[in-house]
Amino acid sequence: METNNTRSLVDRKKEEFSELRERIRILYNPPREYFTIVLPVAIAILIVLGAFLAGYTFQGTEKVQTSESDKQKALNELMAQMNAEEGVTTPVSEPKKEAPKMGLDEILIFAVIFAMTPYSIDITLQKRTIRRKEELYTEFLFKLSEFMRGGLDPIKSVRELSKTDMGILTQNIRNAATSMVYGKSFEDSMKTMAKNLQSELIVRYTNLVVQASYSGGYVSDLILKASEDMRSIIGIEREKEGNLSQYVVIFYFSQAIIFFILYILTTSLLPFVDQLGPTSPFGKNQLVNLAFARGFFHLIMINAFFGGLIIGKIAEGEVRHGLKHSAILMTIGYIACVVLIIPSPVAPVSADFTIQAISGNSQVGYPMVQLKDPITFKLVDKAGNPVNSTVVQFSIIPGGSVSPASDTSDKDGIIKVKVTAGSQTGTYLITASSKGVTQKANATITNG
Repeated sequence: METNNTRSLVDRKKEEFSELRERIRILYNPPREYFTIVLPVAIAILIVLGAFLAGYTFQGTEKVQTSESDKQKALNELMAQMNAEEGVTTPVSEPKKEAPKMGLDEILIFAVIFAMTPYSIDITLQKRTIRRKEELYTEFLFKLSEFMRGGLDPIKSVRELSKTDMGILTQNIRNAATSMVYGKSFEDSMKTMAKNLQSELIVRYTNLVVQASYSGGYVSDLILKASEDMRSIIGIEREKEGNLSQYVVIFYFSQAIIFFILYILTTSLLPFVDQLGPTSPFGKNQLVNLAFARGFFHLIMINAFFGGLIIGKIAEGEVRHGLKHSAILMTIGYIACVVLIIPSPVAPVSADFTIQAISGNSQVGYPMVQLKDPITFKLVDKAGNPVNSTVVQFSIIPGGSVSPASDTSDKDGIIKVKVTAGSQTGTYLITASSKGVTQKANATITNG
């Protein structure tokens, strides 16, 4: 009983919504573009504007350099001197890092997808509806010729057809028959019906039918011929779209290839560039300050947008029909980029271990010469147990090189790095870092 009451309530709500929609259509007759273009674009603009006023900025292709406070710098320098004098290392506190913030470029992409989606869905559904109307119109012409073969004139034939079920054409045919009853000519009624069906193909063949009705002779045969000819054209169009669909697959596949190439560059080339650090044996590394992953993300999004428009032009003959492909490619590309290329804007998880420098610290060496002993670090958890299989990155300042630039701790939590100083003399700091945890060792470089 409750199920029936719920169902009746839902039916009543549907009827009320339908009545409200029909009342708005009759009183104001708003163009559907208001809801599929103007409203979504306005909302998208407000989203971007709101994000801009909230402080969101574009994420460029240069890495944001976070600067330490003066007190933090002084503390680091003091502790480094103490380490050099006493031969011990103490973990140096790092400035607290804020969770990465979503960029305005990502919000802009959301807004573009949101603005495109309603219109792309609407024109896709309209195209399918028009194609269905054209198919039914061929059947309408066929039945019209059959009634006229039976001895009825065109007006009476249309009136008889209005009593049958012609699917989505039924109401249009009944409107045409009613207008004929009230004195409107066959020509005007048919042309009005064709105009309301919003199909150029239907308009063209309706004009042909009207001319045939005034020509005399075997009008029914001419209408039958028009029905067959129209059906042939629809079949040709369908076959052409089927042949062009392979190019749609090719474009989607090419987008996947582009993403795969950029993913390989991100996972293979970029870690190598980062491992070189700001300095390398080949000189100053300018590439380390470039956010390649963010640039790849922008490239994928731009290629997805314009690639979708090209698909629409080639496969369906109009650029606007490519908007749905652009929305699909941009959505898939964004999800793939967030998962595999660009970091997700969430707060980093703090590591439950520390790094200790257990040997090789405070060595004395010479410029451009590798230190005698490697520096050995050990990763331990809060209970003092070794932490294995954890990647650690190494760097050295003010110059020189480390080998390897990153490595993985062994079963005892041990990891070693060989250090080659630069051309300057003085104190060098060697940093081991992993998951936000850092430890520094030092070396003194002299000429004597």
